[in-house]
Amino acid sequence: MENDKRYEAGIHAMEDLFSQEVRLGMENIKKISPEFWEMIVSFGFGDLYGRNTLTHAHREIITLTTLITQGAFDQLKVHLQAALNVGLTKEDIIEIIIHCAGYTGFPKAVQAMGIAGEIFEANK
Repeated sequence: MENDKRYEAGIHAMEDLFSQEVRLGMENIKKISPEFWEMIVSFGFGDLYGRNTLTHAHREIITLTTLITQGAFDQLKVHLQAALNVGLTKEDIIEIIIHCAGYTGFPKAVQAMGIAGEIFEANK
């Protein structure tokens, strides 16, 4: 895919996943490094989320599990909201976290469940 199309696909994916407020916050990266911002949008969201085989909901399941595994809890917050935005339910997310406990350990799962609780509360 051409670079312009990759970037455009990335922007569209981000619009599906994240609120305008979250997208504006993410754009702070552009002020620090426009080149890195281009990589995030074009590769992270254009090349990966722009593929057709999996839905955004399927991709969010993968993203949530990998973020929990890494202990990347700041990014987990925005992707928990994104997961809700693309159709995952509170019950789906709770089950993902419970399942991750067996593979990543209870400390990461407990942290993830606490963050999920905050996101669920904010979405009542």
